[in-house]
Amino acid sequence: MNVSRWMIALAIVAFGVLGRADEEVVDPAKANADPAEDVLWYDVELLNVEGRGWSETKATYDRLPAKAEGVVRPPVWSLSHHSAGIAVRFKTDATKIHAKWSLISSSLAMPHMPATGVSGLDLYVKTEKGRWRWLSGGRPTKFPENRATLVNGIPNGTREYLLYLPLYNGVTSVAIGIPKQSKLWRAELTADAKPIVFYGTSITQGGCASRPGMVHTAILGRRLDHPVINLGFSGNGRMEQELADLLSELDVAAYVIDCLPNIVAKEVAERTEPLVRTLRKAKPNTPILLVEDRSYADSFLVTNKRQRNEQSRAALREVFERLQADGVAGLYYLEGEHQIGDDGEGTVDSSHPTDLGFVRMAGAFEPVLKKMLAR
Repeated sequence: MNVSRWMIALAIVAFGVLGRADEEVVDPAKANADPAEDVLWYDVELLNVEGRGWSETKATYDRLPAKAEGVVRPPVWSLSHHSAGIAVRFKTDATKIHAKWSLISSSLAMPHMPATGVSGLDLYVKTEKGRWRWLSGGRPTKFPENRATLVNGIPNGTREYLLYLPLYNGVTSVAIGIPKQSKLWRAELTADAKPIVFYGTSITQGGCASRPGMVHTAILGRRLDHPVINLGFSGNGRMEQELADLLSELDVAAYVIDCLPNIVAKEVAERTEPLVRTLRKAKPNTPILLVEDRSYADSFLVTNKRQRNEQSRAALREVFERLQADGVAGLYYLEGEHQIGDDGEGTVDSSHPTDLGFVRMAGAFEPVLKKMLAR
């Protein structure tokens, strides 16, 4: 092998072991040592934290900017402190990974959603074939401080990870612990991988996934290899102008508007067009997806629920067709009828998806999002 080929081969090996040149090793001097164990704790702010649309926030892991306080309704502002959709991307050669996190609420679980989804962490690893796979979760057991050994005894090698933060709770701090002799790298997506922003309801926020990585927004982020900004607000995804104005500030790959479960047909008819026109004025070329509400799982028999679905969808379709006829470009549409399947197994309460329901929703969203991202 000549010198140039040898250098290329060496560079390829280095890429695989150390990561891309733009991925930096985190200085161990910035970590906190655990005197009781051979562990260094790294605040995740030293790494690549995804899913935050704004940098000027009142608290580190808020989903809305500080300026939104007093502008959006109080319930929206309160829910913006939940860390839904926020994830930490990193690489390490550690054979053991720990995590500790501090929660803002003592409500670790809900009657229809487990603590692992409400207040837990969720760790994914990228395989040698480039596929994201679930690896471990951090189970919350107390308030406010929690600590868990996420994984132990894995073979030597440098791997890329995604750590998802709680869906229906917030955090004041999160740290990753690795053995002192191990290294930690910031991991970055390619520069053109702009986020996909989802604006919606409790379903968008993640109710009722069993763990943070199982909400359809997170599944789609892994499948499409794009960061996700989750602006789901439980009971409060109402296509309000204040949110439209905030959304229009974001530099994203696509907008996904999925608010029908929180508004009735009259509100759909009144609010959809102003929202779309606000986004289109600010971002002329960013594709926008309008999403029908998923079918209530019992709507095959409960008449008023079936009518609620049908009326909201008819209102949304009418606005979509009117906007298209008026020349508004880059609009896409997703029907709701089969998002969670038709066997009744897709929800916990006829409305909020089970993990199975979220996987089915991701499957429904994926083709249209791929089409939008390919523009």
